[in-house]
Amino acid sequence: MVNKYPLWKYILLMLALLAGVLYSMPNLYAPDPALQITGESSSLVLDQRALNRGLLALDAADISYFGQEINSDGRNGLVRLNNRERQLEAQSIFSRAIGDGYIVALNLAPTTPEWLSAWGAKPMKLGLDLSGGVHFKLEVDTEAAIKQRMEFYEISVKRKLREERIRGRISTERNTIQANFRSEEHRESARAIISENHPELFLDRVNQDDMWIIRATLVDQTIKEIIDYAVSQNLTTLRNRVNELGVSEPLVQRQGRNRIVVELPGIQDTAEAKRILGKVANLEFRLVANLDTPDSEKQKFSYRSPDLKGSSEWLEKAVIITGERVSNAQASFDQNGQPNVLISLDGEGGTQMSRATRYNIKRRMGVLFIERKFRTRYEVDDQGQEVQVKVPYDEKKLLTAPVIQSALGASFQITGLDNPMESSELALMLRAGALAAPISFVEERTVGPSLGAENIRLGVLSIQVGLACVVLFMIFYYRVFGIAAVIALSSNLTLLVALMSLIGATLTLPGIAGIVLTVGMAVDANVLIFSRIREELRNRTTPQMAIHQGFERAVSTILDANLTTLIVAIILYAVGSGPVKGFAVTLSIGILTSMFTAIMGTRSLINLFYGGRNIKLLSIGKEFLPGLEK
Repeated sequence: MVNKYPLWKYILLMLALLAGVLYSMPNLYAPDPALQITGESSSLVLDQRALNRGLLALDAADISYFGQEINSDGRNGLVRLNNRERQLEAQSIFSRAIGDGYIVALNLAPTTPEWLSAWGAKPMKLGLDLSGGVHFKLEVDTEAAIKQRMEFYEISVKRKLREERIRGRISTERNTIQANFRSEEHRESARAIISENHPELFLDRVNQDDMWIIRATLVDQTIKEIIDYAVSQNLTTLRNRVNELGVSEPLVQRQGRNRIVVELPGIQDTAEAKRILGKVANLEFRLVANLDTPDSEKQKFSYRSPDLKGSSEWLEKAVIITGERVSNAQASFDQNGQPNVLISLDGEGGTQMSRATRYNIKRRMGVLFIERKFRTRYEVDDQGQEVQVKVPYDEKKLLTAPVIQSALGASFQITGLDNPMESSELALMLRAGALAAPISFVEERTVGPSLGAENIRLGVLSIQVGLACVVLFMIFYYRVFGIAAVIALSSNLTLLVALMSLIGATLTLPGIAGIVLTVGMAVDANVLIFSRIREELRNRTTPQMAIHQGFERAVSTILDANLTTLIVAIILYAVGSGPVKGFAVTLSIGILTSMFTAIMGTRSLINLFYGGRNIKLLSIGKEFLPGLEK
């Protein structure tokens, strides 16, 4: 029968619409401003006593809160605040009260009902220009980067001179390596070796008493290159870590000489983001020192595991490889069920590891875990205000020191980790790339709408006014068909919001422009169909056949127009960035939903109104059946 849908099609359409309503509903619930508390290390558990210290401090400052909670595993705590204006103040007070070892981060806690969350429904992420997000400014410790390079030079020079049997006393002070020799011959030989292996160092001869001295100094250009490398490497690593967090449309860019700005729109777990971004977790592989190793060439490190507390090992200062040579890392378990990390090295790292272990079989190799931590102290600034100062320090602990049974290649495993969460976190750090130099947070804030709340309010108002005008026009001009188009248009917006919430897309102000364009395109499709129906009526086609022919003949035109626009949207997403991608995402999803609602949705409603009926007049403007004109 013409213009009749079977029951299963109506059921399918209703299920799609109900799913759209379900997954778009979380966007009606505004989030609460909150503080999220988590340990700097995965092994640190948040207990109720620590949480209570922070809550008492909030009470003393007359900051109201509610809904305090600790996760079942003790890794995260959450305190919801009543006033967003005092969120930053609350963070500072809570952080001081709870003490070192914890990260207190700003958060927007979702208020989605549990019954919606049980279905996997979650609110749509909003960009920085709509609801804001979190803004971090990080500072790269360039002094540490230079110090690391000087340690490398010192070890390299000592090794080369030892191989050539040249005796001398070598020390490092800031940017200069000083080598003292007993004879001019030794000094000149050493100068030639250093000049050949490290031409970037400026060499200067000095005579002092009966010593022949060489001073190798970093020139300004080399220092600049070291700093640029450290910042660039950290920039790449932070981008990789942000990708691991799964944040949509983040901003990670360099600012000035040694700072990096990170903006994460719509991020919920800001404590986890801060911990992952600022984590300096690296590895060093060193041989355990022999008994006859000089004190100047070895260092003592204690074990990290609580089971080996008090135990320590002497390791050689010379590093075989670091975590920078790790190409892949996966958390796993060994044959005893203990957490470990499966390591894969890059080509150069595999060669260095193979060379070092091939000639040291039956010796032990230590795996050193390096972590940047902070001690907090409070100072009074020039204005008499008390400010918080984070003092960084590096904690170096030994994970394990197994015996080398055979030459190692590019793949092996490391053990000695406390729990699976720690092994997963270390694997993430190594997989995303090691930081070339430690970083510290110098600024953290929530970012408000960059275009201003008033502009956003006016933007939303313009959408509402435009939509109302479209609705009035469609109903006035197309009557019953216009009502069907308006219902389909509402369904289109519902499905669009639901799909964006499901896939975790971030809505920005350009994205709203994409929604407005989608509304226009959805109406345009209906206008094409209705115009075709009116044309069929002018050709004295029966109403039922006019409806059938109108939809059938307009579909090809609608598909052609929408598919070409979809191709453009895909290209915009591929080559664009930031706001352009936001526009492309909403436009692409809107095209798909508008084609579905304009063709399937509108026709189902028209079939429901007119299908299977003997009608003489269609309510689609001033169109009459043939032979009934007055």
